Amino acid sequence: MNGTLAKGFAQPLTAGIVVSTCTALTILVVGLVMGRLQWPSMEEVARVPWWACLGGVMGGGIVATQLLIARQIGAAPFLGMLVTAGVVTSILLDHLSWVGFDQHTASWPRIVGGLMIAGVLLVACF
Repeated sequence: MNGTLAKGFAQPLTAGIVVSTCTALTILVVGLVMGRLQWPSMEEVARVPWWACLGGVMGGGIVATQLLIARQIGAAPFLGMLVTAGVVTSILLDHLSWVGFDQHTASWPRIVGGLMIAGVLLVACF
């Protein structure tokens, strides 16, 4: 869908602004309807670790990458790489107990799950 949106504009990243605006509006409407939206206090903001907003930066990077690269390499390789990156990252985050996750050792069964990379290569090459 984002790729189709990007085709409609002279510059594909313009679609990223549209996607981000629609995302923000959706969260705003759902938050208002459910009564689960409020502006954070300065104390709440001060308690949030400095790296917590990097999730938004990474999300923007994923959307930008999708808009610029996904059409060139195809949906299957792009989404396969995205899922693989998510699995590898989650194993590392759990193993190292980073960004607030409980520690879960990177056991052999978890690492073998990383064989997904071989499947992504097969999809990308054929």
